[in-house]
Amino acid sequence: MPKAIEKILLIAGDFIAINLTFLCWGILRNNLGYYTEQEFFYNFYLSLLVFFYWFFLFFFFGLYKSWYAQSRFDEFVTVIKTVTIGVFIIFVLTADVRIDLKSTPSLSRIIIISYWVMLILFVGASRILLRTLQRKMLESGIGRRKTLIVGWNQKAQELYDKINEFPALGYDILGFISRSKTDHNESYKSAKVLGSYSDIARVVESNKIEEIIISVKNSSSKDVISIISRCDGLPVNLKIVPDLYDIVMGYGRTNQIYGFPLIEILPQMMPQWEHRVKRLIDITISVIVLILFLPFWILVALIIKLESRGPVLFAQKRVGKDGKHFTVYKFRSMVQDAEKETGPVWAGEKDPRVTFFGRIFRKLRIDEIPQFFNVLVNDMSLVGPRPERPYFVEKLKRQIPLYTRRLRMKPGITGWAQIKGGYDTTIENVKKKLEYDLFYIENVSLRMDLKILFNTIYVMIRGKGQ
Repeated sequence: MPKAIEKILLIAGDFIAINLTFLCWGILRNNLGYYTEQEFFYNFYLSLLVFFYWFFLFFFFGLYKSWYAQSRFDEFVTVIKTVTIGVFIIFVLTADVRIDLKSTPSLSRIIIISYWVMLILFVGASRILLRTLQRKMLESGIGRRKTLIVGWNQKAQELYDKINEFPALGYDILGFISRSKTDHNESYKSAKVLGSYSDIARVVESNKIEEIIISVKNSSSKDVISIISRCDGLPVNLKIVPDLYDIVMGYGRTNQIYGFPLIEILPQMMPQWEHRVKRLIDITISVIVLILFLPFWILVALIIKLESRGPVLFAQKRVGKDGKHFTVYKFRSMVQDAEKETGPVWAGEKDPRVTFFGRIFRKLRIDEIPQFFNVLVNDMSLVGPRPERPYFVEKLKRQIPLYTRRLRMKPGITGWAQIKGGYDTTIENVKKKLEYDLFYIENVSLRMDLKILFNTIYVMIRGKGQ
């Protein structure tokens, strides 16, 4: 089912379920002798307000994302969790503190529980009906994802048979990838070997592959990491058979349907609602910093202009999320044309190109302030891996496996690597900071972001910035 049609059906189903709940609850209240509004247009207007309330709450908790071939039970649990939070918010907002705190809630307040139950039942039933329809479509061959199995052995062939045994998984196996180039055009049943490990990117592009499943036998961790590195950056979902999980511990999570287990590699760990809160925090803090402290930034600009020749702002191309290039802005802390003689080089701890006030600005991280504009336009976030220049990205991704994993997330003004690591002066330093970046990406959460922000403020106060 196309994603646009899926979302339209989801919203339409929720609209019917939410309004049906509102109607049934009104009838229940009326039968119990409690006040209910009888005027049609007022009720219609109120029901629309209630729907939009739930629509934004469902959207916030990720209930409108694609649940392709996922467990209906898992979605129902998410509906229960979201409705419970939403009803609790309604209960709190409609509370009369003077009355409710002095006496036990009245029956008219308590029957909001019936609204909670009805909403769960109606919305849950609507979604289970839609997901069952999607499941039937997958079983009949409609909407399956083009899939590639990386591996050419008995184990990979058994995987092929298992996937075909469960068509509702939604995988359409187009072929295999072998380690050896000599296996090209070998076949198992209706699927051929389409290439070797080095051909993965070409095969994905030419066949519009959407899913890759790794099923290699007796492979070392180096081989598996090599395959993951070749897949990283491609527009595919990556999974691996479970008995190789110990090789990539910390890089995946289990996805299981019909008792058929796969390990999702390099997943997006932060839930949708946390993503939206993270973005809201980004915008709020950026606006406060840029506007509230504007007189101070004007003073900083004046100091830069008086100290050395050149522009106040330093602009440079960086690589952002999914390899997208953007222009990053900083207060200039070095002499003009600092790389004119050397070409692209990393800044050192006691770099002679840094001006007197530039060194102070760096220690207090004042030079990073214009990047809050990059955060506002959504090129960056407050917290994330630092954006690197295209020259160094091309150089490092050839030397360091999984380096491009950093590009799966928006870069940040600060990050785990910035509060833990030092300057990027050698490849070994970069590798060490990459470990910090990967740790952050695999453990990303709002709690961790707040921890990094507070640590950054502490670094600024102590003047330990670089």
